[in-house]
Parts: sequence; C-alpha cells; structure tokens
Amino acid sequence: MGTATNYVLGELRLFRASVKLSQEEFGRKIGYSGSHVSSVETGGRAPTREYTKAIDDQFATGGRFERMLRELARLDTDPAWLREWIEFEREATTLRWFELAYLPGLLQTERYARATLAGGRFTAEECDRIVAGRMERQAVLSRQRPPQLIAVVDESVLRRPVLDAPGLMAEQLDHLAELAALEHVQVHVVPVDAGMYLGLAGQFIIAELPDGTRVAYADNQLNAQIVDAPADVARLAKTWEIVRNEALPRRQSIERIKEVAKSWT
Repeated sequence: MGTATNYVLGELRLFRASVKLSQEEFGRKIGYSGSHVSSVETGGRAPTREYTKAIDDQFATGGRFERMLRELARLDTDPAWLREWIEFEREATTLRWFELAYLPGLLQTERYARATLAGGRFTAEECDRIVAGRMERQAVLSRQRPPQLIAVVDESVLRRPVLDAPGLMAEQLDHLAELAALEHVQVHVVPVDAGMYLGLAGQFIIAELPDGTRVAYADNQLNAQIVDAPADVARLAKTWEIVRNEALPRRQSIERIKEVAKSWT
C-alpha cells in the first residue's frame, strides 16, 4: 500500500491504542472480529467506508476516519471502492457473482467490455483506461491458484443485442462457453421463464477470503459500495442462495449459452 494509505492505517492503530482496547475488544465495539481489525491495521485488508463509519459512530469522532478515507480516494484516479474491491478480488478464494444487466467483468471480451461503456458517459481516454484495467483484472483466473468463480447471470444478458457491432455477441458467448468449461469457473443462467425473482433487485458479488471471512460489493447508477459488516454480508449470502436456486444447473447453462451463441451468427 502507498504512503497515504499507510498514514491512515497508522492513525487507526494509534486511535485504538488511545482508547486502550485490544484488537478483539475494539472489534466487538464496532461489530467486526478481532482478526478483521488486525488485517486492516497491518495492511492485509483495505479499510472500507463501512468500517471507518462504524468507528466514527461508535466513538463519536465527528466523522474523522470517513474524512480520511475520502481524502485518500482523491489521491487516486480510480474511485476508492474500485481500488478496495480489486484488492479483495485478488485475495479471494471464491467469488460468487450475480449479474442482471451485463456479463461479469472477469468473463468479458475486450469488445464487449468496451460496449458496456458506450453512450457518452466516458471519454475515449477513460474508456481505454477502464477496459485495460478490466482486462488486467482477468489475470486472477489464469494464475497458479485461481479463485473459484461461480457466476449467475440473467438470460436476458445473453440475448441483449449490441447495436452496430456485428459478431460481437457471438464472439462473447463463445468466449463465455469456453471459460464456463474450466474447472474453477461455473456459469449458471437464470432462464427467462423463471419470471420474477429476488435477483431483479440488482447485481452483487460476494468474495470469500483465505481466512474464511466474506466481503461483498453492490452498485447502482450513482455509486458502488463495499459491504463488510457481517450481518449485511450474511443477508446478501442468503439472497445469493435464493438467486442461485433459480438458475439452471451448470451443464444445462453451458448448453443454453451455446444455443444463444448460435442465434447470433
């Protein structure tokens, strides 16, 4: 981690020492485990907005640590949530990913990734940077010990056309089918005839870390959020199980992906 981040971690350690609490005691006060506090203080886990807010609320600091985190975010061109999430993504042993609108970023082709940014919200330079970053993140799936990726996608994602881009969806779904055949990648499709289901509320990801703890990510049109409060992650995990049960089994999902891929040729 950089100098600015190390400064924030140092302030967190000093603050805990000033209130004369062990990591375990401090964790109980703010709703986290002692091992979580230790991981943050030693730089093993990025401090999240929820984590710093829990400290500020419990100890009435006047928002001191939330402000630090915001200032830290201004020192980087990427938003704070993205930098935090990339660290969790790299560390994860399992990623459970539900997507309602797009295919998961780790499974996208470069052309598809670029198409998701269309519409004028980003400049050409910003698009190049975002796509390059997304392609770089995909390296986690080809490392020596990759995470187990379990992705659930709504079938509408497979059938949504990309205008003025002939061949793009066929190329993307062929790529998806190849990845879905890998031992450490599972892709499940929620069929159109599933009707209304809980996943329609929005996409999310749950990362399981080497120590068994979990952290989640969710976003909307305005912002993204890293969720690491155990109770909130548990609620998302319950939602995951409900959504996963609506999806087709792995083999049938691959067949559905291949079937839709042919419709694009």
